[in-house]
Amino acid sequence: MRFGRFDLDLSTPRIMGVLNVTPDSFSDGGQYLDPELALDRAWEMVEQGADFIDIGGESTRPGAADVALEEELRRVVPLLKSLVPALPVPVSIDTSKPEVMRAACDLGVALINDVRALRAPGALQVAASGEVAVCLMHMQGEPRQMQENPCYTDVVSEVRDFLYERLQACEAAGIARERVMLDPGFGFGKTLEHNLALLRHLADLLIEGRPLLIGVSRKSMIAKLLGDERSPARRIMGSVAAALWAVQQGAQVVRVHDVQETRDALQILKAVKA
Repeated sequence: MRFGRFDLDLSTPRIMGVLNVTPDSFSDGGQYLDPELALDRAWEMVEQGADFIDIGGESTRPGAADVALEEELRRVVPLLKSLVPALPVPVSIDTSKPEVMRAACDLGVALINDVRALRAPGALQVAASGEVAVCLMHMQGEPRQMQENPCYTDVVSEVRDFLYERLQACEAAGIARERVMLDPGFGFGKTLEHNLALLRHLADLLIEGRPLLIGVSRKSMIAKLLGDERSPARRIMGSVAAALWAVQQGAQVVRVHDVQETRDALQILKAVKA
C-alpha cells in the first residue's frame, strides 16, 4: 500500500508508534508537549522499529473534551513541519477536523487517521483532493459520552457494516479503495465484551482486501482482562499479547505506545512461523 512517498509491503506486520502532543491523552498525555521532547520521541520510536509515526493533537479518550481548531493546529503543525521531511517512515495525522487534515496534507503527511471515519463535513473532500492514504475507524457515539452505555445487537456485523459503508463513501468521493485502511475502534463506544468479540472475529472484518489497523495498546480493556486497575504504563505485556493475537488473525498494522517491545515480540513470532 502506498503512503505518500512510501510504499509498504503489508504482508509483513507493521507498527505504528503513537505520539500525542496533548495534555490529556490517557497514556502519554502531557509527556511530549515540549516540541524537542516530541521530536526526540519520534526519532526514538523510529530507531526502535516503528514503520509509522502517528501524531495527535486532540485526545479522544473516553470523556475527553473537544479541542478548538486553532489549538489543535498550534500543537501539531510545528511538529509536522519538522518530522515529515526528515523521518524515514510515513507520518500520519490523527484528527477528525478537515482544516487540520488540509494543513497536514499540505505539509506532506502520508496518512489521515480519523476516529470519525471522514464523517465531518468536508473531510471526505479534503482526503479526496490529494493522494494521501486514509484510515477509517468505527466509533459509537462521541468521545465525551461514548462509554456511558454502548449497545449493539451484533457488534461484529454492525462494525463490519459501518466500515463497508464508509469504504463505499470514500470510493463515491473519489478515494480509491487502494488508499484505505480500516480500524474497528477498540474502546470507542464498546464494552470489554464487545472488544473481545471483535478480537475473536477479526477475520470477519477483513473487508474487500483492505488492510486492518488495530489499536489496543495500554487501553483499559487490558487492565480489565488482567483483573486489576493498573496504570497504563503497567499494561505493556498485556498490550503486546493482544497485538500478537491481532496479527495472527490477519491485522496488518498495530498502533502501539511500546514500539520496542512489540517489535521484539513480532520478530519472535516471525521466526517461529518461518
